[in-house]
Amino acid sequence: MPYIKVDTENNTDINLYYEDHGSGQPIILIHGYPLSGRAWEKQLPDLIISGYRVITYDRRGFGQSSQPITSYDYDTFAKDLHTLVSHLNLKNFVLVGHSMGGGEVARYLGTYGTKQVLKAVIISGIPPYLVKASDNPEGVDGAVFEKIKKAVTADRPAYLLEFCNQFYNFDKLNGKLVSKQVVDASWLISVGASPWAAINCVQTWGTDFRQDIAKIDIPVLVIQGDSDRIVPLENSGQRLPKLIKNCKLVLIKNGPHGIAWTHAEEVNTALLDFLGSKN
Repeated sequence: MPYIKVDTENNTDINLYYEDHGSGQPIILIHGYPLSGRAWEKQLPDLIISGYRVITYDRRGFGQSSQPITSYDYDTFAKDLHTLVSHLNLKNFVLVGHSMGGGEVARYLGTYGTKQVLKAVIISGIPPYLVKASDNPEGVDGAVFEKIKKAVTADRPAYLLEFCNQFYNFDKLNGKLVSKQVVDASWLISVGASPWAAINCVQTWGTDFRQDIAKIDIPVLVIQGDSDRIVPLENSGQRLPKLIKNCKLVLIKNGPHGIAWTHAEEVNTALLDFLGSKN
């Protein structure tokens, strides 16, 4: 299994687990909280069959990557991504981020630029800025994040199970677009993540990405469900076309946060159309 060293903690290597499949133009898929690269199960076949090289990785603290207790912030996440890009010597690649992964996309482009990045995709992402502030009235009350941190601290497995249910809008889509087994599988991945990551990543959801996205000068596709309970559309994706010059928003009707699974066909169609377009 391929790993890459990105950091150290007390003289112990911090490694990221990644997978690299197919050939052609490289596409990096960045998962959301609290899952792993396995979250892209329904996208990999279509992308590989369509002639793309697809790279997934587990964010530090999640999946099969190392689980340090520090450095859960977007500067570090972007640095980890940059280390992977450099290790694989990627050129003319595409970044695709879901949920928290949308933050990596924004911070990576804001920090390392777009010279070798052709396009970017944000799916149910947290940019531009989720926390309500005097200059950001479109955000949500910061107390929401503190409540989540307390819930994770009090009973992490129980909170993550409820999170997974809300991730897929299970009460509405059960037996139609998602099964209990899918929720159970997601819970097993999430509960195996670092307890430190599960708590400390919550505060990163309030990161201000506005300066990052102001630097984006490549085409961007935003895909989000209009029934997203985790990252409300009006606080996130709906705002991006006004802030990014070349940005297209695709709305998924009745789509939950986890549209990459529940509405995979619609997501994949939008993704492949965007990848194949000249703009």
